[in-house]
Amino acid sequence: MPSRLLVIVAALRLAASVYTARAVPIPRADSSRDWSALERTTISKDQQRNELIMELPAVDLPAGTMVDQAASVGEFPVNGSIYAFHAEIVDEHGRRLSNDFLHHMNVMDPNERELFLPISRRILASGSETGEIRFPWLLFGARVRAGERILANAMLHNSTMMSYHGVRVRLVLSYVPEKRPWPLFSVLPWQLDVAFPVGDKTFDLPAGHSERAYEGSPAVPGKLIVIGGHVHDYATTIEFWDATAGKMLWHGEPVAATPGQPASVPMGKLYSLMRIGVSVLPSHRYRVRVIYDNPTGHTIPDGGMGVVGGLFMPDRKAAWPSTNPDDSLYQKDLRHFMGPVEQVAVTVPLEHMHMDH
Repeated sequence: MPSRLLVIVAALRLAASVYTARAVPIPRADSSRDWSALERTTISKDQQRNELIMELPAVDLPAGTMVDQAASVGEFPVNGSIYAFHAEIVDEHGRRLSNDFLHHMNVMDPNERELFLPISRRILASGSETGEIRFPWLLFGARVRAGERILANAMLHNSTMMSYHGVRVRLVLSYVPEKRPWPLFSVLPWQLDVAFPVGDKTFDLPAGHSERAYEGSPAVPGKLIVIGGHVHDYATTIEFWDATAGKMLWHGEPVAATPGQPASVPMGKLYSLMRIGVSVLPSHRYRVRVIYDNPTGHTIPDGGMGVVGGLFMPDRKAAWPSTNPDDSLYQKDLRHFMGPVEQVAVTVPLEHMHMDH
């Protein structure tokens, strides 16, 4: 059977399941907060193809430095469903630079809450090892709405002897316009890390064997469709457990794509012809757990990280909760994400930073 027909058959079988009805519209929080003092992230539509170009403000990247960009604000210009994205780095002339300059880039919606915590929902993220993220456009898409406000930040690092000017981090998002009969299932990105609830995701990595974990419960019932993870050097595995049932739902082991490149954790697809996703319930506790084996004989400052995330499909009639701007965790997380708002970016020599990861 041709591969395209296999995809169609799979889609029809999934569409016949109990999830044929889409989730009810998600209520929006008050978006009247004033972000006018922030720099702008531009999100423009490619007129030749169904792509959105999200571009952060330009920064200078001197030789041998790390640049931590403050948060910038933007709005989606269209209604649609994102099914693929990849990061690019360009200089002041629009020339592509190596993605090795990208340490990380994050995008969040300050008006919707995260699945496992009452903080702003992370909707996109990328790093030097991420590559392209792509899902079957016929089956799954993450909804975006015209006027939906996002906050974005990034960290760049330049270990070369050459300085670059006007460097921009760019995300290219492939999407299906609204009012198409596909994708069949509307999904939402989610994230959970061992350093939750808020603050830096990195932690000091002790010598030898060590483990770190965090538990939480989802705000609404639904199914995990896709799951992946991010770890640093010397991680042996990262896991996601139903702690209430005592059952491991997924585990990933880092694999180096090519010599000299950062290791990445292969993504797990939790759907097939026979099932769609793994159920999670608000009455259960779920645990992310990362295991390290540090052979260096000393503690590595900021050497550990353990993050899982992916796509989540809420149950029918489940309304995604809005954020509560007065919640202390929400406020603390927002301040951390915003970064040095009084400056466009903070530039630090690399010798002052620990870059083992």
